Amino acid sequence: MRVLIITNHFWPENFRINDLALGLKDRGHNVSVLTGIPNYPSGKFPSGYGIFKKQSEDFNGIKIVRAPLIPRGNGSGVRLALNYVSYAISACLLAPFVCRGKYDVILVFESSPVTVGLPALVLKKLKGTPIIFWVQDLWPETLSATGVVRSERILGWVGKLVRFIYRGCDQIFVQSKAFSSSVARLAPPSTPIRYFPNTAEDLYRPLKLEGDAPEHAMMPKGFRIMFAGNIGVAQDFGSVLDAAEQLKDYPDIQWVIIGDGRRRSWVEDEVVKKGLQNSVHLLGRHPMETMPRFFSLADALLVTLKKEPIFALTIPSKVQSYLACAKPIIAGLDGEGARVIEESGSGLTCPAEDPEALAETVLRMYQLSAQERAEMGVRGREYFDREFERAMLLNRLEEWMEELVAPNGGTQKIQSKIPTEV
Repeated sequence: MRVLIITNHFWPENFRINDLALGLKDRGHNVSVLTGIPNYPSGKFPSGYGIFKKQSEDFNGIKIVRAPLIPRGNGSGVRLALNYVSYAISACLLAPFVCRGKYDVILVFESSPVTVGLPALVLKKLKGTPIIFWVQDLWPETLSATGVVRSERILGWVGKLVRFIYRGCDQIFVQSKAFSSSVARLAPPSTPIRYFPNTAEDLYRPLKLEGDAPEHAMMPKGFRIMFAGNIGVAQDFGSVLDAAEQLKDYPDIQWVIIGDGRRRSWVEDEVVKKGLQNSVHLLGRHPMETMPRFFSLADALLVTLKKEPIFALTIPSKVQSYLACAKPIIAGLDGEGARVIEESGSGLTCPAEDPEALAETVLRMYQLSAQERAEMGVRGREYFDREFERAMLLNRLEEWMEELVAPNGGTQKIQSKIPTEV
């Protein structure tokens, strides 16, 4: 099958769509990608990339075509808007010329912004190719929750844009079951809405690190609580640092933060202001391939989000990575993310944006025996294999793509807004 993936972000940026593309290619599908110039999360183009550089390249047998865009810079509202709009316009204009081949399916990976769906609509108009739209972030809710847009008028306009894009799609995937009702309010009644969660790359698995591994030297002594991923507004580092401050009397509890993002400098400043230099350690960005090695040295893995209705609907993608590595999880989450941790028995949860509750939860995890924490990790891995395993999800995706390309498949709509797959 000839599959065109349209996404704002792709390799060398670390997003789950990279692995899904490789999985489809390894199963014999002809996969191409229309994306932008990498600029996440640093906000600038990496060395070797630019408006007129590397407009096309090969990623392990996958053809990548890049549309120019304005880099996101410091992630402010204006810069993000320019980043989103510039990619949407350039991709819409270039798509008919750089994506000339015939495709069986267009898969849109919508990790924000929703405008990534516009070039898919252009190609569908020209080629008649059916579209699968995979919702990772709910719009316009995400814009409001992160504070990027506060104007009700603008949010209303974005809602109309979302409705227009959904109307042109043949299937809509949601990464969280809780997304279904929000999507259904804007999607046509006849469009299938299907639960298709994120998986984790095969490299995420339990490891026992060799004694002379370099990661050992980077770790503080003590009970290690590890956060890995984007250091942004949504991740609520204010509560994390407040909880760390409340646990100062437990010098054995160490907080290890791996990653980067627009709030990193703020976090560094707060660590100094709160006198947490001996307990909070920012290790910076490291290649995705090394994450399971770092996770193996953690006593518990941490995931947090701000207290916003939109975030209560989502499953942070790091949850799948954590579960796959069989480590106990501490989750400062509401809603769907907390449900996964509780249902799997893989860790302890507390309400989002509640530093006191987070501190208490960390202390409960700290006071458990090593055996109890290990059992949590095992239950998490077993749950991952049942719900999020890579090959199982690729099988599901292939089945749904084949449904679209079958005779009249693109027009045989499921009548329920929330079908049995959700």
